[in-house]
Amino acid sequence: MTALPQPSFISVEDYLEGEEIASVKHEYLGGVVYAMAGGTNDHAAISANAILALGGRLRGKSCRVFSSDAKVRIDLADHTRFYYPDAQVVCQSNAGSERFQERPSVIVEVLSESTRRTDLGEKRDAYLAIPSLKALVFADFESARALVYRRRPQGGFAVEEYEGRSAVIGLPEIDAELPLAELYEGIEFA
Repeated sequence: MTALPQPSFISVEDYLEGEEIASVKHEYLGGVVYAMAGGTNDHAAISANAILALGGRLRGKSCRVFSSDAKVRIDLADHTRFYYPDAQVVCQSNAGSERFQERPSVIVEVLSESTRRTDLGEKRDAYLAIPSLKALVFADFESARALVYRRRPQGGFAVEEYEGRSAVIGLPEIDAELPLAELYEGIEFA
């Protein structure tokens, strides 16, 4: 019987340097690097809609919205991870010359059929470990529906569901809102 090859360990520094010249994005999980697959046009459109909706509402305020080109660094107890959220709102930004953000207040992930399990499992758990995170929004890809994990003052996160284009996700933590009509603008569901 043959043993499966073990992935090579890559340092955080080597990962960050490699991402500067890589032709595809990679996520980093405790020393192991995984190439990211491209998404559908609807996925890209929902991501762009989130950035436009939040960016317009944050204009002139201290918080900024970042696209999926900005990584988020998550330092867990035993390892470090880097993910590329579809959108993130950061109120305490790293320097412009940095290659990642560390203190997002809001993260938006657009679910897809191929990433749903990972997004709602491993990624969700890692995102919820970020001390600065106030809200985590999962936008569905099959209907105008969103799942929101919101930090509670007494600790932990409450789960909220929003459904239909008339629903509006309030984000008082960043003095904004995210209407599902804008999030799903131009998207036709089967």
